[in-house]
Amino acid sequence: MTLWAATRANLIKDLRLEWRSKDALNATGFFSLLVVVIFSFSFEPTAEEARRIAGGLIWVAFLFAAIIALNQTWARELRHHVLDGYRLSPAPASALFLGKALGNFIFVAAVEAITAPLFIIFYNLRAVGDASLLILVFLFGTWALVVNGTFFAALSIRTRNREVMLPLLLFPISVPAVLAMVQATTFILTGDDSPLLWIKLLIGYDVIFTTAGLLLFPTVLNAE
Repeated sequence: MTLWAATRANLIKDLRLEWRSKDALNATGFFSLLVVVIFSFSFEPTAEEARRIAGGLIWVAFLFAAIIALNQTWARELRHHVLDGYRLSPAPASALFLGKALGNFIFVAAVEAITAPLFIIFYNLRAVGDASLLILVFLFGTWALVVNGTFFAALSIRTRNREVMLPLLLFPISVPAVLAMVQATTFILTGDDSPLLWIKLLIGYDVIFTTAGLLLFPTVLNAE
């Protein structure tokens, strides 16, 4: 079985399971909505202040929402020894990682697509800079969160407190990406400076950690 065929099979399997249960979507969607409502009640910024703090608020909400989805990404695989069966199969180990990462990307991006307009409505946001660049920031930023989150969720899957271990491992390594996301989003909203440097940093971050995840995941999968 080729890498892409195995990746597609794993992705379709995860999408079907999530479509039936909707565990990750419901949990992350409710959490994101709750964060939007709480932030809107806690802050009443002016239009200028809203543009300056919205980037941080949005990505903090998305980061914690992603943690909820990522904590469940490998839980299904522990049931009925699915991981042990995959380990014995001829399918490439990296295909499982890539399929999981793509599935998590779709789940988190779907929640972001629902939550981001709510932020815009509650804070009456209007981009002074090039708003089309926000799409790139959200795509590359979301992938930065899920590719590392998928890897570290697999790394901590056999630990007793994996729900606690995942954020402890993910948050420090995600600091450069989160900084780039927040700065790029803020610059687009305020028009103070060009966000291109931060977008390029995000792209470089994605390339490095996607490559590292693909190379290291077989070792993680076969570890006892």
